[in-house]
Amino acid sequence: QVQLVESGGGLVQAGGSLRLSCVASGGTFSSYAMGWFRQAPGKEREFVAVISTRGDTTFYGGSVKGRFTISRDNAKNTVYLQMNSLKPEDAAVYSCAASSVGGGTMGYDYWGQGTQVTVSS
Repeated sequence: QVQLVESGGGLVQAGGSLRLSCVASGGTFSSYAMGWFRQAPGKEREFVAVISTRGDTTFYGGSVKGRFTISRDNAKNTVYLQMNSLKPEDAAVYSCAASSVGGGTMGYDYWGQGTQVTVSS
């Protein structure tokens, strides 16, 4: 059983930056592809980004590509999401997830509780 705990959310002005972190425990972190998802009130969950087990391959959702960067530190069991040039429409609860089958936009085994990101205009 893998436990995932996100942190780093908060309130930021449009155009600003935040870095989210997700720490994993209870499993072999380096064997999981890791993803970030977000969900705004009244909307479906949206794929944000995924990173491969070794961190050498990444993929982004179209709405964040070029502004967000996913990275991981397997020695620290942590995956990060650097968010730059934030827009009000980026406001959501951001959750990390672990996949034993390569990740992508679906097929995740474990989920964190999420961290709130609020962007003021």
